[in-house]
Amino acid sequence: MKLVLFDVDGTLVDSQDIIVAAQKMAFAAHGLEPPSRERSLSIVGLSLVEAFTVLVGPKGPIDDLVAAYKDAFLTLRQDPANAEPLFPGVESCLEWLSGREDVRLGIATGKSRRGVAHLLDRHGWHDIFSVIQTADDAPSKPHPGMILQAMRETGAAPGNTVMVGDSSFDMGMARAAGVLPVGVSWGFQPVAALTEAGAGPIVHSYAELETVLQEFLGSPSKMSA
Repeated sequence: MKLVLFDVDGTLVDSQDIIVAAQKMAFAAHGLEPPSRERSLSIVGLSLVEAFTVLVGPKGPIDDLVAAYKDAFLTLRQDPANAEPLFPGVESCLEWLSGREDVRLGIATGKSRRGVAHLLDRHGWHDIFSVIQTADDAPSKPHPGMILQAMRETGAAPGNTVMVGDSSFDMGMARAAGVLPVGVSWGFQPVAALTEAGAGPIVHSYAELETVLQEFLGSPSKMSA
């Protein structure tokens, strides 16, 4: 049995606009200058406390910013204009993988359980993922806890596990857990950051990702429609 784990933000879902907007609202609520868009996106993947610690330093109003960010995110999400679209090819890839009896799918994300539940509800994914690891369940990436717990829950061995993500935090987590790190280039961090963090293959589309996973799974060739 093989385990394929996915990050969410920047890998499955293009959530950059709502993340940046929520950060701006959180900083404005405390009279602080918000970070640049590049800086805002550079911490996506970390759990919120760690993310805001990076942005404002350990002596900043971290807990207050986290609370304000959560409130802002929930408010913004009520507006259909702030919908977080899936990246092209996500649905086809997940459908293919979930149809294999020898594969288990999982999520390893810095989002909260509540955030992941919203995603699963919206896309009807409750029956697709066998294991879900969030910021509520394990230490923040790049600590390997999420992957180690996912492997324990599914019985997968490190050599049979792959982590797909768009950030250096995902790659570092995968390396620390001893699993294959696959980077995606369409996310929120530059490819150079993924390479430096130890990414194995780096793909530029879900069609390319399927090709990499076919080799990993030892499956016959299958291309997206």
